[in-house]
Amino acid sequence: MATATPTVITKEEKKVIFASSLGTVFEWYDFYLYGSLATIISKQFFSGVNETTAFIFALMAFAAGFAVRPFGALLFGRIGDIVGRKYTFLVTIIIMGASTAIVGMLPNYASIGIAAPIVLICMRLLQGLALGGEYGGAATYVAEHSPMGKRGLYTAWIQTTATIGLFLSLIVILICRKLTGPSFETWGWRIPFLLSLVLLGVSIYIRSQLNESPIFKKMKEEGKGSKSPLTESFGQWKNLKIVLMALFGATAGQAVVWYTGQFYALFFMTKTLMVDDQTANLLIAAGLLIGTPFFLIFGSLSDRIGRKRIILTGCVLAALTFIPLFKALTYYANPAIFEAQKNSPVRVVADPATCKFQFDPIGKTKFVSPCDIAKSTLAKKGVNYSNEVAPAGTNAVVYVGTSEKVESFDGAALSGDELKLKQKEFDVTLTAQLTNAGYPAKADPAQINYPMVIAILTLLVIYVTMVYGPIAAYLVEMFPTRIRYTSMSLPYHIGNGWFGGFLPTVAFAMVAATGNIYYGLWYPITIALGTAIIGFFVLPETKDWDLDHHD
Repeated sequence: MATATPTVITKEEKKVIFASSLGTVFEWYDFYLYGSLATIISKQFFSGVNETTAFIFALMAFAAGFAVRPFGALLFGRIGDIVGRKYTFLVTIIIMGASTAIVGMLPNYASIGIAAPIVLICMRLLQGLALGGEYGGAATYVAEHSPMGKRGLYTAWIQTTATIGLFLSLIVILICRKLTGPSFETWGWRIPFLLSLVLLGVSIYIRSQLNESPIFKKMKEEGKGSKSPLTESFGQWKNLKIVLMALFGATAGQAVVWYTGQFYALFFMTKTLMVDDQTANLLIAAGLLIGTPFFLIFGSLSDRIGRKRIILTGCVLAALTFIPLFKALTYYANPAIFEAQKNSPVRVVADPATCKFQFDPIGKTKFVSPCDIAKSTLAKKGVNYSNEVAPAGTNAVVYVGTSEKVESFDGAALSGDELKLKQKEFDVTLTAQLTNAGYPAKADPAQINYPMVIAILTLLVIYVTMVYGPIAAYLVEMFPTRIRYTSMSLPYHIGNGWFGGFLPTVAFAMVAATGNIYYGLWYPITIALGTAIIGFFVLPETKDWDLDHHD
């Protein structure tokens, strides 16, 4: 591939790159609000099912937005390659802002029943479609404005927008929590969603000031544009091969490292370690604030030593250290639960035939066997436990440490009121044993080692910056101008939308199935290592490739 003569970026080009990045921040803010408020949303919109299922449902609705992102990439990528980058921007931001605001106005399950989660998921799908068209356009647009030798640095600004958008959403949520107090969980959570209307207005104004990409304009003037970017991108093996290489050798691993370091870390602290929501959000925000400049550092470094080396190194480092880091997070964020797990491990001894996987999509399954009752009670408390096989026909028993045990009960023959009473009695008895063994109901704020927790979260964010900082420039450089928007968007959004977006749901379900609070981490570890191996052997280095090519 030919190299181009370095050029100097003009003041006007810097302005449009800034405008593009700022609009993307707002779009990510809208998208991340839902993930940050998943626990509250599960109570508001999925209250018709049991608590474990409700939380998995809330994560699934979060993931639904990611599931459709590849389709948004195809739809808006085609428009962007045929009509232009600028006008596609305006459409995606309007869809995103409007669907986010509707979530803020949507009545909950108690008010309109099953219609509430259905409309909620529809809005998430619209958000996902919009975001699917957004990122490829922003990355392509900025890269096509960037001079040779600075492409990694300038596109890294787009990479910061996802983290800044998450940071902005966390800050707005914290302010709204402070202003509304106890009312936040009933109606105050709606305010951050409604604020997206203001951001929408600002974003539309900013995007209307943008100029079209000079490389795209030149291509159109020369009559070299694609009339069928979808067919060219995916119907011809020479391009489809590059799409698959980019997906399995770069974006799949990048995605799981990103979502583990930001979202799963937040879910883990609030759901498993029982850290107060506000405290957990502040800790994540601190890690993001310290770590975000590394997007620019690694983006700039990729201009000198190459994109591939940095991305794959990030994947390997993350895979090798995720489990130790999350164990350290437990130790420093909730030392009482760490010590209790070490000194008084919990075991569920039960007949495996009586144990169901506790996920009920339609809310009709009754988890009333002794095994299910024992496991669901422990799962709600975020208690780590191991499973042991008991002889068929024996009752399930929970052992706390070596001596204390609590027998479960069979609720199959009990009436609704009797079952609730027995469950309460069992919960009280088990809680007492866990408390005696040192298991806390909540993380004690006075016992949290804040500097160490922030250091761990910052390191997780730095892994994110390694894999994510150079990825935009890398993907843009892989594909020709005529089909660039379409071609780069699909592997990015399959990687981030499917491999990454489903991570919290898959990981939480893996934990619920095994009782091991760290077991869900094997999902990102496996994907990240697989990506590093594939990428090492099949991916080229692209940092010196010319963007102005149409073949």
